[in-house]
Amino acid sequence: MSSEGNRRRRGRALSFGVSAVLLAATLFPVLWLAQISLKTDVEAMRMPPAIFFVPTLDNYAAIFQGRFARSFLNSLVVSISTTLIGMLLGVPAAYALSRASFGRSQRLALWVLTTRMAPPIAFAIPFFLAYRWLGLIDTLSGLLIIYLTFNLSLVMWMMRTFFDGIPRSLEEAAAIDGAGPLQVFRRITLPLSGPGLATTAIFCFVFAWNDFFYALVLTRSRALMAPVAIVNFMNYEGWEWGKIGAAATMIMLPVVLFALAVRRYLIRGLTAGALKG
Repeated sequence: MSSEGNRRRRGRALSFGVSAVLLAATLFPVLWLAQISLKTDVEAMRMPPAIFFVPTLDNYAAIFQGRFARSFLNSLVVSISTTLIGMLLGVPAAYALSRASFGRSQRLALWVLTTRMAPPIAFAIPFFLAYRWLGLIDTLSGLLIIYLTFNLSLVMWMMRTFFDGIPRSLEEAAAIDGAGPLQVFRRITLPLSGPGLATTAIFCFVFAWNDFFYALVLTRSRALMAPVAIVNFMNYEGWEWGKIGAAATMIMLPVVLFALAVRRYLIRGLTAGALKG
């Protein structure tokens, strides 16, 4: 028993050590970027880097006194709107695909996913020419339409998988009790797919928030997005590392806060609770 206990303790110690190393490797770039945002440009470029220093918030104050504040708000508006509209349109469509009775529903779902398979650069010129003709260049609505186009397929594909995992017997029981299709979907299926809704919403928000290519090609100044605005801190006179670190940290912050806000839906086994009954 003692040898078995020793092996288990060594196994737990090894697992803990590996997890700690992986966690440190994952968090190191984020923490390094955050500490650069609290340094002056001189401190940020010092070699060897100073571990202990006097932090300053001047970089954060500086970036929100310029164009970055407007671009940060633009990114928030477009990303949140894309996520909400994509979920409102894509979730019912995914449910319809999941419960479809015709034989080619699998093929239709695959065709929906193909819109995410092509590289963004393949659509850049057609979008640019169409947007120039429609007057959508450098507009938030133009970016919203593009992000919605790609996120809808993601929502439909991901949520269809979650809906397939919900037993139809639960919906049939509700229908026997007199619930209509809309009531079944709203009161039975949606609550059970909570983890799927949270995960899909996070992916939609992250894809829209982190986009650089379309935001660079289709915007100028009015609809400038936060990832593109960081380029303004890189000029011929030199790179403003403190402001770059502050802007990059602010860009990461909404994604982290959003993930923390819905984390309980990601870890709760709602479907498991339904299946145990």
